[in-house]
Amino acid sequence: MSEHSIKNYPKIGCCGLDCGLCPRYYTVGSSKCPGCCGQDFFSKHPSCSYIMCCVEKKKLEVCAQCNEFPCSKFESWLENGVEYDSFLTYKKVKPNLNFIRTYSLEKFIEHQRKRIELFEKMLKNFDDGRSKSFYCVAATLLSILDLETSLKKAEHILNTEISNSDDAKTKSKILKEFLNEAADINKVELKLRKRE
Repeated sequence: MSEHSIKNYPKIGCCGLDCGLCPRYYTVGSSKCPGCCGQDFFSKHPSCSYIMCCVEKKKLEVCAQCNEFPCSKFESWLENGVEYDSFLTYKKVKPNLNFIRTYSLEKFIEHQRKRIELFEKMLKNFDDGRSKSFYCVAATLLSILDLETSLKKAEHILNTEISNSDDAKTKSKILKEFLNEAADINKVELKLRKRE
């Protein structure tokens, strides 16, 4: 792919995925994903039909900017299992693209920046080394207000009730309780259910 057709916003997948909220985007090492069309993307993901159509052919950032959105291919993808994919954050693909279509890419980027900021705060202050994927899903699926509220509650508990607030496991457990509580209230699944 030539340099001029690489996306300006690799943290937003052209298909609507929140690449900037993916644990692999924050991985250190060779398995790190650079985001949608980011540096070295094509050595890790040699082919993506959405990128071929949206970015290479039409020179767009996201499918929502296309006059044909939602095209039959996109609708077929949504109807044939994306809602049940093991990667729970796929549940936001259609709402993300509809938001962009309605309000603009710039407005979505503002929301994305806030989510990324909250996600990075979770990783910096509450990660026990095993919670990155959980925080990714929470930052993607919960509302910004629920994320902010959960972080504030966890910080309050740590500052007022816990004597050893440096223990990563304890910090993670406290934040996860508040995130799960917000998820339960809003009927949001943060963990994949096992198929029966």
